[in-house]
Amino acid sequence: MDFVFDNNIPIYIQLLEYLKIYLISGTFKAGDKLPSVREFANIFKVNPNTMQKALGELEDMKLIYTERTNGKYVTEDEELIKKLKDDYAITLAKSYFQGMKRIGLGKAESIKYLKELGD
Repeated sequence: MDFVFDNNIPIYIQLLEYLKIYLISGTFKAGDKLPSVREFANIFKVNPNTMQKALGELEDMKLIYTERTNGKYVTEDEELIKKLKDDYAITLAKSYFQGMKRIGLGKAESIKYLKELGD
């Protein structure tokens, strides 16, 4: 899988976003053991230090934790993951509605398009 990084945004921030999506989408489930820093770095084709920085941010957010000799794991706090998912969904929805507003469509019309696409 090839990941395309935006040169205007620090790579560790972009990695952080990819990893958050993996967590909220269920690609990595609560309690799952994560690949090592080196494995992740190879997957994303980034420097291990950059990968470590992104994982450190996830750890600061309590989304993952480290067991000293066993590696890194996804939090078992499913409420925290659900909150992250809800927050992300709201961000995406706001972005969608702002984009629709820019082209002159209100919420009702915008929702109509969502319903059509959702069927």
